[in-house]
Amino acid sequence: MDGRKGKKPIFLFFFFFVTISISSSPSPLQFQYQPLLLTSLPKLHTLSWAHPESESESESESDINTFSLNLHHVDYISPLLSNSTPDSLFKLRLLRDAVRVKSLSTITHQTNDFSSSVISGLAQGSGEYFTRLGLGTPPKYVYMVLDTGSDVVWVQCSPCRKCYAQSDPLFDPTKSTSFLGLTCGSPLCRRLDSPGCNNINKCLYQVSYGDGSFTFGEFSTETLTFRNTKVDNVALGCGHDNQGLFVAAAGLLGLGRGKLSFPTQTGNRFGKKFSYCLVDRSASSKPSSLVFGESAVSRNTAFTPLLTNPKLDTFYYVGLTGISVGGTRVPGIKPSLFSLDPTGNGGVIVDSGTSVTRLTRPAYVALRDAFRAGASSLKRASDFSLFDTCFDLSGKTEVNVPTVVMHFTGADVSLPASNYLIPVDSDGKYCFAFAGTMSGLSIIGNIQQQGFRVVFDLESNRVGFAPRGCV
Repeated sequence: MDGRKGKKPIFLFFFFFVTISISSSPSPLQFQYQPLLLTSLPKLHTLSWAHPESESESESESDINTFSLNLHHVDYISPLLSNSTPDSLFKLRLLRDAVRVKSLSTITHQTNDFSSSVISGLAQGSGEYFTRLGLGTPPKYVYMVLDTGSDVVWVQCSPCRKCYAQSDPLFDPTKSTSFLGLTCGSPLCRRLDSPGCNNINKCLYQVSYGDGSFTFGEFSTETLTFRNTKVDNVALGCGHDNQGLFVAAAGLLGLGRGKLSFPTQTGNRFGKKFSYCLVDRSASSKPSSLVFGESAVSRNTAFTPLLTNPKLDTFYYVGLTGISVGGTRVPGIKPSLFSLDPTGNGGVIVDSGTSVTRLTRPAYVALRDAFRAGASSLKRASDFSLFDTCFDLSGKTEVNVPTVVMHFTGADVSLPASNYLIPVDSDGKYCFAFAGTMSGLSIIGNIQQQGFRVVFDLESNRVGFAPRGCV
């Protein structure tokens, strides 16, 4: 037999094998992209409320069990930031974000019994979104931080032994006919995990934050007014001793899942539903919005079940099962990376007060590498702050970027390009707006939530995402 003839079938088999291997690899034509319209960092706009009646002191009460509010970013209300540049405002935002994430991670690693009324998710100066509401009767309007990572509602009150600077006058409970201090034995006082009691049987509260800031005072009930809707008998901390940089706000409206949060207290009246939609501040100067009641749920909402952490009742935990880049699931991102263990560590939360989404380090590295591969045609730039994947897009008006889809249990959320490739300076540098964390806790931040109506349906124990929800 001719030796050369014996080798021919082997060569043909090898050629066939190589052909199959190459054709099974994803081609550039199969990779999915979407356009990113390049914008600049948001400039500081003059704050104005679209509904002047929100400052009205009318005693009329709406009989509709739904209401909506405007939300504004912290950059628009703080007098400390009035002379800041867009670049410096963004750097300050990232500094606040780092403190916020450290505080949340510290809370989830508590080994002792956790008290949501003693340690909250809000870190110093990290409240990102504010609204304006009326306190007392007649209502006095003040700015309040809204935070899904906190429960107790509180406000600075006079007389104040120690208070931080706020943009409105201090609330004076003696001038409100609806203010009522709670006694130590009242049911609402007993909801506090660590209530205090003074020598005249008045209930005392204290909220301490991971950075050392705190609020302390009398626990009470008061009427809150949201435009024309009055909500009576809301449990509220009247703080006479407060420390921290809460960036001009009078206090905080806790939107967490705990038993003293505003949604939990008022759940029956508003159907245990609320939602918000955060506008992209670099593309629009209009305010974001917060809605309570049945109108909070959009028709096109994709829902994922809420998960329960037995150690923490404040946060909104969800099941993240994977992430796709360019139309293909990233192989290294497994559901096990986001699991919540029996001790209460790990998991994924949806948080309004964190800007940049944090993923456990292995998941982030896999996501980042997949995005870099798909964006190889874009000119790379140096790192920026916590971002290690940046691009020089100066001189361009539009580019194509790989698609990114977050896969939750029962819901796929396809992100607009502006929700993950964002400007970080005024010179055309854009960065991939995810970051890794060594903590087991992953956080879905508000940059990734932009433009979606994020629905918190506590009646059905689920969270939903409705695209184009701000229109």
